[in-house]
Amino acid sequence: MFTTNDEKINGFLFVIILPFLLYFMSYYGFESSYTRLKISERPPEFLFRSVYAYRVIPNYISVKMTDFMEYFIVYKAHFLKDFLSKNGTPFYHGLFLVNSIFFILCSLILNKLLKMYPSKMISETKVRRIIHLLSVFFIVITQYAPTNCDTIALFCYLSGVYFTFKYHFTGEIKFYILLVVLIGVSTFVRETACLNIAFFAVFFFNFDKLKLFQFRSVIPLLPLILAFIIPYLGLRQMVVNEKTTFVEGLYIDRNFKSPFNLAGLAFACILMYFIYQLCVEGANKNFIKKYLFFSLPYLFMITLVGLFWEIRLFLPLFLTCLILALSQFDILKSRS
Repeated sequence: MFTTNDEKINGFLFVIILPFLLYFMSYYGFESSYTRLKISERPPEFLFRSVYAYRVIPNYISVKMTDFMEYFIVYKAHFLKDFLSKNGTPFYHGLFLVNSIFFILCSLILNKLLKMYPSKMISETKVRRIIHLLSVFFIVITQYAPTNCDTIALFCYLSGVYFTFKYHFTGEIKFYILLVVLIGVSTFVRETACLNIAFFAVFFFNFDKLKLFQFRSVIPLLPLILAFIIPYLGLRQMVVNEKTTFVEGLYIDRNFKSPFNLAGLAFACILMYFIYQLCVEGANKNFIKKYLFFSLPYLFMITLVGLFWEIRLFLPLFLTCLILALSQFDILKSRS
């Protein structure tokens, strides 16, 4: 009994408390060129124009959470008023609170994913916790560029990875339906939703059958694609004003000339290489290659309209490849 309680306490400290403290330090202890958000009293105007305007769920949450923090600081938190006033604005504190909640949820899902079908390498609790801590650090270090959508989008994406695993291994249709609904909803959060389609295709799309003009493996992908495309195009029709554009800007030239962006690209490539080296079997390497192939449209968009320096854009790829590298796929060989 005492051993079980110790395991629960250690799990709580490791999966929830430690990640939260790391996140707290990143928001209130680190400084970067993005910390102008700390002096924004209300959600900044740029959130409601350009590509950010299409992220309607995070924007709505930002407005409501800022209202809540303003009320909380003035009427409910007299003992914290000086501390909160000196270390940010109602918008910034609300941003931290929302992102920390979804960050903890991401940590919980990562813990589940690493325990679902672990390879022998991470079957031991201590080793698995080291990998979990490494994953948490990947998330925390991207918070030098805090946004109101990335952590929510990451939670949605990891939930989709979980549903894909469950559907593949159990065959229960409810997990497929949940995945379709999740992709539709998370498209209103961020375009990362398309990566759930790429991850699903890793297990359900068969190149060999396609060469024989057998299109059965394409059919399960169609509802997922429609669940992304319909909300995506619908948002582009509904959210229209003179300041709203499909993308924030074209940065491909800056990505290959700026030393900062080149450093970000080098970091992403080297980290992906080391994750690839963690693969326990050839099957794991094949799954990673397949996932990266289906993620090429996302990578192309990062190159075209994103900045390599903002490593947060690569974060879903890092975590997914880490999960693929350290999972046991013997069960999958006969089905893929």
